[in-house]
Order: sequence, then structure tokens, then C-alpha cells
Amino acid sequence: MAELLVSSAEAAKPAGAAPSGTLRAPVLLQHDRIPIEVSVHAAPRAVMRELQHMFSGKKLKLSDRVLALPTTQHTAMELVNWGDDAAVEKDRCLECFVAFAESLRGALAARGHWCDFIDPCSGLPCHCKECTSIYDEVSGHQCLLKYAVSQAAGCKVLLHPKWGTACYPATIFTTAPDALVLELLDAYPRAATEVVA
Repeated sequence: MAELLVSSAEAAKPAGAAPSGTLRAPVLLQHDRIPIEVSVHAAPRAVMRELQHMFSGKKLKLSDRVLALPTTQHTAMELVNWGDDAAVEKDRCLECFVAFAESLRGALAARGHWCDFIDPCSGLPCHCKECTSIYDEVSGHQCLLKYAVSQAAGCKVLLHPKWGTACYPATIFTTAPDALVLELLDAYPRAATEVVA
């Protein structure tokens, strides 16, 4: 996958400043009593180029308005670790993400809007079978949220500003109107705490 680049204007922003194109800064919501951090962004050109390959059957154009919803879950351990415990934690987070993404996708589809999400295990879309590329969640979060990245055993690892490497990133994409996406997200209860399951 081509590297998702951060513009020099974005890189020069002060720490804590919301990236341009951000419609909603990260907020901790609950789905089935599980906290999941979600933000909403108008996909920048760098992401749109990737999405054209990811969702080739959708025939997206660079000029299309696509919203990216990067999600992050706080994990019980740093996911740079290997082993049975880390595998179980990744499976738990995957199940939570898919349940949340399917819930949102169903609500958007019921209103006539396209939505799909990335399977973080494969980097492939869950509902689009015509795909010619793999989405890199770490690069996507770095581009959209300006999160730092580190190297571990030759792999890029996301560094969440609060949770470090104890996080599980996954992304949802939709062409639904901004107001509708924000309204549907507002229907989810806010998480009172950052409790890890």
C-alpha cells in the first residue's frame, strides 16, 4: 500500500489540534456496553486514492465525499506482544468492532447509504469483494488522527496518545451525509470510563 502522507501544514499543527477535515474528534462511545473510541473525518486525497483500490467495485472518484470513521479500542495489554493472550484479546476486539460496524452499517443501509468497514486481520473490506489493495490501519490512523507510529519487530505500530500500544485500530467508511453519520453516532451512549474488558 502506498504510504499515506501527512501534509506539511498538518504536521506543523500544535499537539492536540484537530486535523483539518475532522468532523468529530475522538469520543468514547459504548456499543453493547463495550467502549469504543470513534472519530469522523472527511477522507483526504491520500486516503481517497487508497479507497479507490479498496472499493474498486464502488467506482469512487477522488472528488467523492467519503467519511472515514477510525475506531480504537483500549486493550488489556500491549498488542505488540505475541502469544495466546494477545491472540485472544485481538479476537475479542475484532468481535466488538464488527458488531459496532455492522450496527452502524445497518442503520446507514436502512436509509439508503453505502457503508463498509475494514477487517483489521486481513486489511480487506468486509462487504466489497472487488478489492485490489489492502488498507493499512496504522497508516490510516496516522493520516486521519495524526497519531504517532513506532517500529516493533519490523512492523509499524500505532501509538495512541492515552493508551500507547495497548490499542486496536479499525476503520469504517461511508458516503452517507455528515449530519446523518453524526446523528447516528450521537444515539450511542457515551462511555463513562475507559474500562478494558
